[in-house]
Formats: sequence, C-alpha cells, structure tokens
Amino acid sequence: MLFTVIMSRRTIYSFIALVIALFLVWILLESDEKDKAFSERVKVSLRNVGHELLLSNQDTTSLVLPVIALEDSKYKLSFQNKLSFEPGNLVSIVQNSFEKSTIPTNYLVEVIQCEDGEVSYSYEMKNTVEKGIIPCRGRFLPENCYTIEVRFTDKTVFFFSRQTFFYILVFSVFLVFQFFVHKRKQTEITEKSNEKYALIGHFKFYPEQNKLVKEAVEINLSKKECELLEIFVASPNQIIKRDELEKKVWEDNGVFVGRSLDTYISKLRKKLKEDTSVKLTNIHGVGYKLEIDH
Repeated sequence: MLFTVIMSRRTIYSFIALVIALFLVWILLESDEKDKAFSERVKVSLRNVGHELLLSNQDTTSLVLPVIALEDSKYKLSFQNKLSFEPGNLVSIVQNSFEKSTIPTNYLVEVIQCEDGEVSYSYEMKNTVEKGIIPCRGRFLPENCYTIEVRFTDKTVFFFSRQTFFYILVFSVFLVFQFFVHKRKQTEITEKSNEKYALIGHFKFYPEQNKLVKEAVEINLSKKECELLEIFVASPNQIIKRDELEKKVWEDNGVFVGRSLDTYISKLRKKLKEDTSVKLTNIHGVGYKLEIDH
C-alpha cells in the first residue's frame, strides 16, 4: 500500500514537472515573438522621432541613420548631420510617437554628444509628464552631433493570454507548494539565521538583499539606493560630501546623469520617514548626513 502511494506521488509530480516544463517553453517562445515585435515597433517609432526632429531644424534632406538595439530594452537613434533642438520639443515628440505605437511609457532618454560621449541632456518619463523627471526645458541645445539613447525601464509583457495554461500553472504550483512547504520553511529559517544586517534606528538594513525591514515590514531598495545607504551606515552622524557619494556610486559604475544623487536621496528619505529617529539631512553646499538618535 505504501509503495503504491509513493509511486502515485512520483507519477503526479512527474506530470507536474512535465506541465511546468511545457509551460515554460511556451512562455519563452511567446516572449521571443513579442520581444521581436516590440523591438520593431520601437525602431519605427524612433525613426519617426528622428524625422520630426530634423523637420524642426528645417532639414528635409539629411538622413536618420538606422536605429540600433544596444541591449535588451535600450536603443540608439543617430543622425547624418549635426542638429539643434529644444529639449521640451524632444520630450513632446518622443511621447507622441510612443503613444501612437502603444509603446510602454516608462523610459529614460539621454542625448549624448558624439565626440566625447558626454550626456548633454537627459530625462525620465514615468507614465505621464507630471510623474517624470524632465529638467531644463526651454533651453536650446547648440548645434552638434548627437545620438539619442532610449532605455525602457518597465517593459511589461503579458504571457497569460491562454487561460488553460494559466489554470494548469496555478494548479501545478499549488501541488508543488504543498509538497515542498516544510522544506522551504526550514530553508527560510536557516537563511534568516545567517542574514547580516545593520541597525538604523528601528530599521534593519540588509545590504546584500537590497532591503530595509521595520517590524516585519520589508521595504525594497534599488541597487543605487542600497549603495548610498551602505555609505551612510558606515559613517553615521557624519557629513558625506556630494563628490564622495557621486564618485563611489556613479563614477566607478557608469555615467552620472543629471541630478541622480538628489533623486535617490529623496527616495531614501521617503523610505526612512517611518522612523523619526532616522533622518537624512542636506548640508547645503557640502553633502548629506545620516542622523541617527541612539
């Protein structure tokens, strides 16, 4: 009887494994097709952006060069000749073109000088203009050779267009969960006992997991937020200069864009505001200080 039960369970879990494997294959194929379609829509839309920018320069003869996919969700628009434009005009053209092509509305745009690779202008769009970060509108960029890079920050693809597969997945996950629940709990207990954290007021800061925890409530941190907080935690109640923060977090890891430091400091403040004993203070003209009341 026991042998029969064991074999029955093995058969069930083998079937579940097969179903999940088939589902994952289907997802990968579906995802690949949708990614290709998305990439083509972006390229067409960006060529239209280039065309509109040239028209704003009264240029009807020079070419918009082929749009290049630099990496996943990042594209580059180039021009045959130099051009000049007002950033606000760029924002409007990109927004209108993407809306027509039903392209995701969360993206980062950088205008880069061809000669030295410096960022002449950048902005971030989040669903609407009001929610985005769009600095220095109204100031014309001087005539120069520019490339425009667009990185999509929240490209969402919906896989569950087939309800049958969705229900099979839910059922399979439920059975697998029941089978492994005890083992998972034991693993979680072991992992928690080995976790390293730093105390910040009433918060527990887990740098390796990019999160804050306060009274069992987890607050996820982005990589940059986590790197900044690690610097502050290492020197509590001490002034950290802006130059030091920018160098450690951005200069050694990539291009520093606009007011990125201030933006991430503002995000950290919002996540730390639940604890009145912790405060990120701006020392005007110098830097920031993490004040912790012991």
